[in-house]
This record gives sequence, C-alpha cells and structure tokens, in this order.
Amino acid sequence: MKTNKHPEYQYSELAKEILDKGIRKVDRGTNIGLRSLFGRQLRFDLSQGFPLLTTKKVYWKGVLHELYWFMSGQTNIKYLVDNNVHIWDDYPYKIYRGKFKAKSEKRKAKSMLTKEEFVEKIRMDSKFAEKFGNLPRIYGEMWRHWPTRTKGRTIDQLKWALQEMKDDPDAKNLIVNSWNPEYLYTMATHEDASRFPICHNMYQISNRNGKLSLQLYHRSADLFLGVPFNIASYALLTMVLARVTGLEPGEFIHTFGDVHIYENHIEQFKEQLKRTPRPFPKITIDKKVKKLSDFRPEHVTLEGYDPYPIIKAELTVAGGLYNPRTGRMAE
Repeated sequence: MKTNKHPEYQYSELAKEILDKGIRKVDRGTNIGLRSLFGRQLRFDLSQGFPLLTTKKVYWKGVLHELYWFMSGQTNIKYLVDNNVHIWDDYPYKIYRGKFKAKSEKRKAKSMLTKEEFVEKIRMDSKFAEKFGNLPRIYGEMWRHWPTRTKGRTIDQLKWALQEMKDDPDAKNLIVNSWNPEYLYTMATHEDASRFPICHNMYQISNRNGKLSLQLYHRSADLFLGVPFNIASYALLTMVLARVTGLEPGEFIHTFGDVHIYENHIEQFKEQLKRTPRPFPKITIDKKVKKLSDFRPEHVTLEGYDPYPIIKAELTVAGGLYNPRTGRMAE
C-alpha cells in the first residue's frame, strides 16, 4: 500500500516497539543483555529511492565492498583489508588467537599479535593472509561454492537462481541459502564447526510483473549496528540482480526472526530516534553490468546521500561454537 510516510519510519517504529515491548534476553558467551522481538518485517519499494538510512550515517564503502566480496564468492578478508574495510577483522583474529593459545600450550611460542598487528600482517603478507585470513563457509562460499558430498563438486546457488529465473520467469524456488547445519553450532563436529554466526541466512528472488523483488530472512538481527548495513546491502543486491536479469528493481523485503537491541546501544538509539529522516539517495549501476561476473564496486554510483552524523556503538562479537566448559564462545 502506497503511503506518503517516509519509509525509514518503519525502522524507527520497530526500534520503539523493541524498547517498549521487547523481552529481555542475555547473549550466551558475552553475557550482554538485549531486548528482543520475534517475527517482524520491513518493506522498501526501490523505485522510491535507495534505503540507505539517513538518521545516522551508514558505512557505504563497507556495504559496497562486502557485497562484492560475497557475490564474487570470496572468503578471505584480505580483499576487504586491502580496501580498508575492517568489518570482518574480529572473526579471523579470534580464530588466530585460539590457534595461537593451543600452540602456546604445546610449546613456547612467540608473542601473540595484537589485533592491529594481525590486520597489518594480513595486508602485507600474502602467505600469512592465506593461512589466517580465510573464513570458510561464510556467505560468499555458500552463495557461489556450496560444498556437496561429491568430491570436488560445488553448487553456485546464485548463478543457478538467475538462470532458473530466465528459464522460468514464474519460478517460485529461487532461494539462496547460507544455513548449512553440517557446519553450524553443536550440529557440527568440533573440527568443522564455524566460529562465526550465519545471521542473514537465506533470501529468495521473484519476478513480479517485470520487476525483481528479493526477500531476506534474517534469523538474528542487531537493529542498531547491523540492520542499517544489511538493508543497504540486500537492497543493492536486489538492484544488481535486477540489472543482470534485465528487469526493473522491485521491493526489498526484510523479514526478521529475532530482532533485538543490545542494552549497551539503548542510549545511542534514543539519540537516533530524535532525528527526522531525510530523503533517500539514488543508486546508479553502470550499464556495462550485464552478467554476474561483470559487477565491480566501481560500477555503482551513490547520489544525494545526506545523512545525520554517525553514532558510534560497540560491536558485540557474538555467535559461533559455545564452549560449556568456559562459558564462552570457542576460539
């Protein structure tokens, strides 16, 4: 239903509902409290502007490079580090730290690198990056190289979905999934278990009268820090997929499982909620982008973005493999 109300108010109204009605939970492994709702949805008509939230500045460079990292099937943070994007540094550093501690218990080892030293070594040392910068079974691998039981065979889900849409414009099965139980939580063996969470775990695309729409299912969503970034990322994905299929962008639909506000973000949210949304910007994608392999970050132009200043908050590095012995997530 068309409305004259600014689309960003959906986000602020969801925040108010969480603050007013959310139940209190505690994040296992970090012991940080949060307020939570279950089962909510935001909808953005992409013909009405690009939903890069304006009530605080969203890290657009990170959105652009991370999406390309996913879409190109990459799993090593070196690409991001080389482009001065550091949103994924914490998880490989946590894995490195765990390996270092295990090594130190067996024999005397050199001093452990600080996070800053670790990231700089990823940037400067390709061999070190190859050893410690990889995040197997992260989104890019799941989208483009899903592992199968057949040795050497992987599935390119994203390429398949686009071809299936071309072959059958009315298809209802165009799903790209990142949730593989074989590698997640206590469903996995200890050796195979991922040390980072899969949060935005599946999406579905659909041709709706010549417009490509995309619906994301987000099983666990940090409304203050993560969700503004995710809205922009998947809205841009919708627009890129529309371009390569020759369709117009339709809707981006963001469906949540557990959507929450961490208690150490509440004061920041109260500040953000005082702000009145400004007009959404526009996105232009170069006409050279005609297939998936054509897409590069430099093919995207953002115009007219006029946000309020950034509001900083601490990232909670949550999720992964829980260690009941220590009461924390495994490294």
